[in-house]
Amino acid sequence: MKSGSPLHQKDKAETPPLSSRAQALLDNINSVLVGQSRPARLCVIALLAGGHVIIEDVPGVGKTLLAKSLANSIAGTFKRVQCTPDLLPSDISGVSIFDQRESTFKFMPGPIFTNILLTDEINRATPRTQSSLLEAMEERQVTTDGITRALPELFFVIATENPIELQGTFPLPEAQLDRFMISLSLGYPGPLDEAQILFKTLSEDTFSASPVLSIEDVLEVRRAVRKVFVHEALVNYIVAIVNATRNHPAIVLGVSPRGSQLLLRAAQAAALIGGRGFVTPDDVKVSAPSVFGHRIVPKVKAKRISYADIIEKVLEMVPVPG
Repeated sequence: MKSGSPLHQKDKAETPPLSSRAQALLDNINSVLVGQSRPARLCVIALLAGGHVIIEDVPGVGKTLLAKSLANSIAGTFKRVQCTPDLLPSDISGVSIFDQRESTFKFMPGPIFTNILLTDEINRATPRTQSSLLEAMEERQVTTDGITRALPELFFVIATENPIELQGTFPLPEAQLDRFMISLSLGYPGPLDEAQILFKTLSEDTFSASPVLSIEDVLEVRRAVRKVFVHEALVNYIVAIVNATRNHPAIVLGVSPRGSQLLLRAAQAAALIGGRGFVTPDDVKVSAPSVFGHRIVPKVKAKRISYADIIEKVLEMVPVPG
């Protein structure tokens, strides 16, 4: 697509003033990780678009390191919950404890009252405990003992899941997966990247990140994301992709309107990170597999969360606006 096309004529080619902050965040995460620039970019896209992320992959490939690197790059609070079958909803949301001195109940906030929450191996928690995250992720609030308490304005969840664990796990239902904007996997590193990981292991303090943005910085960038221009042709392009998932012969259940809304926001965030004040078809195509992959139900199901490969095939069928 040419730079002089109608898609670029409004808000033409002006670099958003906050784009440098988004890029600084991404660069800081990539200074810690090795060979994971795409997953890091997707996580930053979700953060700046106001969504949440679920990472499905085998142990030891850097899921937790990615989450901690992102959290440590922001001068906010970070909490981690290790999910187990005996974990209770109150272990996440908090509990009221009776104070004998004052003869009243005092609420002790759980780890969910934070800016960035890592729920490690979320599928090892029971459905009841998993559901305790739903209200928080969608409404940014927690209700306990009949009282609703607001979460911080910056609230971001990164969940991880081990696909090879079967015994003692509870797969997330489609309605719960729908709360996550993006699903992704890391994969094994190539030989050169793995060698670099080993060299970094021999050094000291190379797998830790320092804050480069404040909470207010992130919130300002989020507000800027919503102002990124989206041409009508690209809105129709997203609609065409969604409709293609609903009519594809290999898909039983296609993408919902919520999915199309989240893809729009993800594309806006991708554009801002790329230093543009407008969305291009590539922003949509890069984001679509990770936004839609866990929102479809294929006819032939495998034991995994995302079906991004099917979305890739759907994208090949839909004409790209010029």
